[in-house]
Amino acid sequence: MPIFEYTCRDCDKNFEELVSGANEAVCCPFCHSTNIERRLSVFAASASSGSTGPACSTGGCGSGFS
Repeated sequence: MPIFEYTCRDCDKNFEELVSGANEAVCCPFCHSTNIERRLSVFAASASSGSTGPACSTGGCGSGFS
């Protein structure tokens, strides 16, 4: 089940919720309002190979920056 991030429009609190699907009804855990907005989330992934090198291949990542 994915974790989605939300902002409550009534109390302006941010929270995360583990939901079974994007259409599942969610309410604010602080004020119990259903007037919420799903936020755009970013996620992190780790490499299972144990590599500590750069995350991108040669030629694109950071080229042109000093």
